[in-house]
Amino acid sequence: MPVRRDAQRGVALLLVVWLIALLTALIGAFAITARVESLQGRVLAQGSVTQEIARAGVEYALQRVADADARTRWVPDGRPYAWTYAGSQLEVQLVDETGKVDLNQTDAQTLANLLRAVGVEDGQAQQLAGAVIDWRDSDPLVQPTSGAEDPQYAEAGLPYGAKDAPFETVGEVEQVLGWTPDIYARVRPYLTLYSGRSRPDPTYAQGPVLTALGMDPSLVLAQRQGANGQVAGVVGQGTGTYSIESRARRPDGRQAVLRAVVRAGGGPTPGAMYTTLRWEEGWEPR
Repeated sequence: MPVRRDAQRGVALLLVVWLIALLTALIGAFAITARVESLQGRVLAQGSVTQEIARAGVEYALQRVADADARTRWVPDGRPYAWTYAGSQLEVQLVDETGKVDLNQTDAQTLANLLRAVGVEDGQAQQLAGAVIDWRDSDPLVQPTSGAEDPQYAEAGLPYGAKDAPFETVGEVEQVLGWTPDIYARVRPYLTLYSGRSRPDPTYAQGPVLTALGMDPSLVLAQRQGANGQVAGVVGQGTGTYSIESRARRPDGRQAVLRAVVRAGGGPTPGAMYTTLRWEEGWEPR
């Protein structure tokens, strides 16, 4: 009997030791989890502040582009503007959408010229431009120079054919036969769906678009700078639809970028100063 009692006490002691170890591990795990969640919450909060500062850059740009004073008015042709807000440094660029190539309105030659301007080989540029026209037109005929209708998509092993309808987003062009992510990344800043023009307005066009229009970009850009931003007397009074990129950098090194396409004046809610057409935001590493 004494031996059995000692054995039971030993088992009980072992169970107590294991229980204490388990509780210690659980408490430690809880403390680590709480610490991690606290750090994550702090990072998210600080990131949200940085993102809101970038958003302030968008709204400030809309005020400056409509400035009645030509000396302080911002020009929507892609030039960078520096601004300091809430102790943070911002770089803001805005482009009037009429200065871009409209995927739903452009002709194949202008689009091919733009592709060449960003480094696409001549024959490939012609094929890609033709494929864009075939994607949006309603007929089943391939463009005279080059293009892609349903048979070409089938030959490429794709499970779909030409859409035969207008583009709904700029990113949709990546579905067009031959358009690679690399080509899209190079040409994306110069494409739009919101100008409604078959030919970009050179007043607001950036270098590659000016080249596509057969103009000397270095000469045109130099003239803009020489005119102190007063381009043809209509700067800031174009369509009112702008692409805006706002980059914010806080004193602690945190950065955020916001890219948007907005239409100035009269948003969907009372008091809104713009309507959002496209909105992309994110944080960048320090």
